[in-house]
This record gives sequence, C-alpha cells and structure tokens, in this order.
Amino acid sequence: MPQISLPDGSVRPFDAPVSVLQVAAAIGPGLAKAALAGRVDGRLVDTSYVIENDATLAIVTAKDEADALELLRHDAAHVMAQAVQELFPGTQVTIGPAIENGFYYDFARAEPFVPEDLEKIEARMHEIVKRDLPITREVMDRDEAKRVFAALGETYKVEIIEDIIPVGEEVSIYRQGDWFDVCRGPHLPSTGKLGEGFKLTKVAGAYWRGDSKNAQLQRIYGTAWRDKKELRAYLTRLEEAEKRDHRKLGRQLDLFHFQDEAPGMAFWHHKGRIIYRLAEQYMREKLAEYGYEEVETPQVLDRSLWERSGHWDKFAGGMFTTQLDEHDYAIKPMNCPGHIQLYNQGLKSYRDLPLRMAEFGVVHRYEPSGTLHGLMRARRFTQDDAHIFCTEDQLQAEVATLIDMVFETYRDFGFEQVALALSLRPDQRVGSDDLWDKGEAALDKALRDKGLEFKVQPGEGAFYGPKIEFTLHDSIGRAWQCGTIQVDFSMPGRLGAHYIAEDNAKATPVMIHRAVLGSVERFIGILIEHYAGLLPLWLSPVQAVVLNITDAQAPYVTEVTNALRKKGFRVDADLRNEKIGFKIRAHTLQRVPYLLILGDREVEARTLTVRDRKGQDLGSFALDAFAQRLGDEVARRVHD
Repeated sequence: MPQISLPDGSVRPFDAPVSVLQVAAAIGPGLAKAALAGRVDGRLVDTSYVIENDATLAIVTAKDEADALELLRHDAAHVMAQAVQELFPGTQVTIGPAIENGFYYDFARAEPFVPEDLEKIEARMHEIVKRDLPITREVMDRDEAKRVFAALGETYKVEIIEDIIPVGEEVSIYRQGDWFDVCRGPHLPSTGKLGEGFKLTKVAGAYWRGDSKNAQLQRIYGTAWRDKKELRAYLTRLEEAEKRDHRKLGRQLDLFHFQDEAPGMAFWHHKGRIIYRLAEQYMREKLAEYGYEEVETPQVLDRSLWERSGHWDKFAGGMFTTQLDEHDYAIKPMNCPGHIQLYNQGLKSYRDLPLRMAEFGVVHRYEPSGTLHGLMRARRFTQDDAHIFCTEDQLQAEVATLIDMVFETYRDFGFEQVALALSLRPDQRVGSDDLWDKGEAALDKALRDKGLEFKVQPGEGAFYGPKIEFTLHDSIGRAWQCGTIQVDFSMPGRLGAHYIAEDNAKATPVMIHRAVLGSVERFIGILIEHYAGLLPLWLSPVQAVVLNITDAQAPYVTEVTNALRKKGFRVDADLRNEKIGFKIRAHTLQRVPYLLILGDREVEARTLTVRDRKGQDLGSFALDAFAQRLGDEVARRVHD
C-alpha cells in the first residue's frame, strides 16, 4: 500500500499501486485535468507512471514553468516529426530534442525543405494538436524494435537502437495515434496539451551525430511556449535581438568584420580596437587592485605538455595542431598549462602564496563551422584568464574575493542581474573522488557564506575540477554564461607544481582557474547587443563629435576638438560641406553619445550647443563645464 507524500506535507495512502494521474484525480478533478506530468522522488515521469512503493510526488502543471516547457518542447518535436512524415512520406526521422527556447528535429530527405514547407508543417502540427491524440508509452524487445523500424525504412532509428541501447534492454516507444518513435520520455498525456504556443522558425543543415564525415541531414527548428501570449513575447524578443545583432552592428558602426579567408576570426577595425583596449584596460585596473601579476605564455606548445595536463586526451579534436622537427605541437586552446610552467620557475614557499597570475591569452579552438556565430562563437579569441596558486587553508578566502571581483566588474559594465550555478564532477574527469569532494565543498561553502542563491548542475564541471558559473541577463532578458571560478586539485600535481609547506615538507598547491569576461571578444559582442550599440560614454570609441554649420566656424571646431582631446576625451570633428541636419543624423546613427553644434552664436559666446544621441537638446555649455560633465560621466561609468 503506497504512501504518497505531497509538496504541502500531506500524505495520501492508497490500497494498490497508483498512477500519477490517479493521485491527481484523488486530490481534485481540476488538478487531474491540468496535470502534464509528475515528479516522483524528484524524477520527471508521465502521468501514466505507476507508483508501487512509498514515494514523494509533485504534480506538474503549466504553472511549473521549467518542467512544463521541457515537456512542451519535447512533445512539439514529436508532433513536428509526425507532421513531416504525414506530409512527406519517405522522410526518415533521426533525433529531436528539446533545447533552450524550443526544439528541433533532424530529418533525412532527398528534397530540401523550403519556407513554404514550414508553413504546411506548422499547419499540420495544429491539426494533430486538435486531434488530441493520447500519448502512450510502450516497450519492445530490442530485436523486435529493430525489425519494426527496419520494416519502416527508418535506418537511423535502427542505428540508434543498435549503438545506444544495450543488448537485453527493452526499448521505450512513445505512440501518438499511428505514429511512434524511440524515446525515453516523459511526455504529455495527449497532443492536445501542447496547445497553440509554438512556431517553426528555420531550416538548417546538420550532420548525423554531429560528425562531418556522416550524412548531411535537414534540421527544422521551432520554438514552443505555454501559451500564445508567451510565444508572442518571445517572437518580439527575437525581433529586438535581430535589431541588436552584433555582427550587423559591428559592420554598421565600423567596429569589426569577418570574412571567409579567416573563418571564426575577427578583423578588428580602429573603433572596435578602442572598445577592446578599454575592456582590457578596465580588467588591468582590476588586476592591480586585487594583486595579480600579468604574464604571457607561448602560443605553440609541445604535445607532451598537453598530454601531461590531460588536455590532449580530452580536447585533441578541438586543437589546431602542427608538426615541426618531427614533434607534434598544438596552438594553445587554453592558458593553464603554460601558467604552471611559470609557477614552476624557482622554488616556492608557503610564504609566496597565494600567487595570482593573469594573462590576456590569445587562444585558438577548432569549433565546427556550423557553430560559428560572430564574436559569440569564434575560433580565435582572448581570455581574460588568471590562475591563483594557494594552500588549502587560503582557498575559501580566495574564492570569496573572486566572487566579489566578478560582481563588481559586471556592475561596472551595466549588468545587474547575474545568476549563479555550481557545476559538479562530470563522468570523464581526472583526479580522485577525495580531491573532487574537497573542491566541490569549497565552492559550495563560498557561495553559502555569502548568502548567494545558486543552482547545482551535476555533471557539468570541467574535466579537472568543479566550477562556479556566472550568467548575465541582458536588457532583453537573454542569458549569457561568462565568468567562471574553478577549483583544481589535480593539474598542479600532474605538471609537477609544489611549494615548501610550513613544516618544510613538499606540498602541491591548489590552483583556481578564473575568468571574469570569459572571451573578451564574446563579452564585447554581448555588450553591443545589451546596449543595442548605444555603449556607455566610457566605452564609446567616439565620445563626442564637433559639427560646424558653415565654414566660418571651422577654426572654432578645430579649437574645441583639440582642447577636448588634450583632456583625454575621444572627440572627432566633422567639417564636411553638408547640411547640419545630415551630419546630425549620420553621427546619431553611429551612436555617438554627444554632438556639439557650433554656429556663429556659439563662436561669438565661446560656448557649445550640446545634443545627445537620443535627440535631446541639452542646451548651451562653456567648454570647461562640458568637459567636467564628460569627466564625471566617465569616472562614474554611467550606463543608464
């Protein structure tokens, strides 16, 4: 007789095994109607799942946003696959997961999908939803499942069964009407529960199992939400994101560009380099404030070092490699092994620790061409990388200080909403469980001691240590994972790092890997999109432009420009023979914070008429007063 413990603390006894839906019905018909799934002892399951023993149960409804969206998006993928196979017989389905904000499914089909096909597929999906087909789970013997899918011509499904499902294990099948698929689930009770909050968005190419050596498939993407209101809000955000696309703004604002001769690597223009240098300069000020030494390590290192560090086994496929003098080398994809080589120069005592070592390290990683996305996903980028070598006793204080440093930095750049996650040991890792226990406990304690909220992510740590992840939320609500703090008890020992402890014995230091911006390039891309190109004054490549109305004001324009430049401001002069309205519009489109308009009146009064990029007339200023305004705004890093 199972005893079912509910979230409100109550316990309901049942005389026999009971399904999630039956428990919901026992609580009330409204809950049974609203039920989408259940969480039994923390595990998400179908409403048809039968509970045989005592358990905790939470009924999942549309109010449970995270679980509801996961279910809706997974089901949307299945409904889309059914629609495709109804409309285009002979199309093979491969895999179709839920992803952030939506779902996709990969299809094998000789003819390419066109935009008109997406409209037909989406319309058929709505028909399938209206059919309100029950979604039921079945199990098949592994060999039987292979025969069934082979008979249907679903060769990819047969391969999935052969390669992923162990011999002797039953195969989970989900059926909706006549259509069915291999799937572990869980799923909604019926297609009708999907509702109308979905839309297909695009078609892209994809390789089977992500390997370019395999067959190319067609991937249809979609988005799914709890209702049409949420869908409309998301589509509005997409439109806004399109306007803010850093790749488009990068060209429009003359910051950077990409071209085929250097895939995944940016060509930085003068204005873009100014922003880049300002970000680096800010971080260098932080390094000085927090007691770091700045270093630089070689771009190319011998394979043997990467093997000893563990990177060759884990990331060889993501490295650019070469061979010289019968030796294998790799262009560095990260900086940590090089920093340990610097640490190893000279004998270290416990009195030398903590040793904080920082580098703006240019790294190269082989990212598949289909994943490249401007500055956000590149093959060459710079990490604001640092490694702190310390004793176990110093670890807590160092991690606490790093957390403060990260939050201060994000606030100065204009990010107030930051989410935290603690990522724990993955299946593939180096180091003993005892060392992982220490690392995970240290990070957990540092977060709790500061009273910070965070989520735990099992299996998401780096292969050499657990980490704290910092995720920024931008002005239109998108999340960007940027900073990390990682504790590493393993790599220093693998690469021979040690110090002389207080008892004169050799000891291995703890190494903390930390990045604040992450990739400097990516962080600049995030800034551009966060501000829609309207960067704060302190980050703007051009802070003001001085404009003349007629040639008569040209000498005064030059005088004002030079005076402001001498005070350290980035100011341009526009003496073109164009109408003032044309020039104002041109520089407004370039997102220049301040336009200084000089006519005969300003020359006579030795003043400036100031207009901001939002079109607001700020009135007349004396030169020194305006310079004071600029200086105050830069010093306070105003970012409203």
